[in-house]
Amino acid sequence: MRLLAGGVASLLFVLAALHVVWAVRGQSTSAAIPSRADGTPLFRPGRAVTLLVALALSVAGILVLARGSTLGGRWVPAATWALAAVFAMRTVGEFRYVGLFKLERSTPFARWDTILFTPLCAALATAIAVLAAS
Repeated sequence: MRLLAGGVASLLFVLAALHVVWAVRGQSTSAAIPSRADGTPLFRPGRAVTLLVALALSVAGILVLARGSTLGGRWVPAATWALAAVFAMRTVGEFRYVGLFKLERSTPFARWDTILFTPLCAALATAIAVLAAS
């Protein structure tokens, strides 16, 4: 389980670092932001929001590491299940622009969501659920 926890946590830390880079550069890419068919982004995350996502991913990585070791209190298993649920919900999506059942499939984000983002969230949800169950 430690190897799985280390791999999942490493991936979460890499994703957090990517968000920090985006926040520092102020870079917005159409492939990373859900958009309407005409290319209009659904939202424009600012630096603070992007850094908040990076912080959340880092905390998730720390939680996964705590679950994979003997550290942590009674709340760690429940929090790990909650984290698995968050990634599972992201996998399913909101049925229009994000996730397995999205209707919009023609934008750059939708294509990346289909080939990378949603499968990655599904893999994370599964791996974190395995850790939570251990």
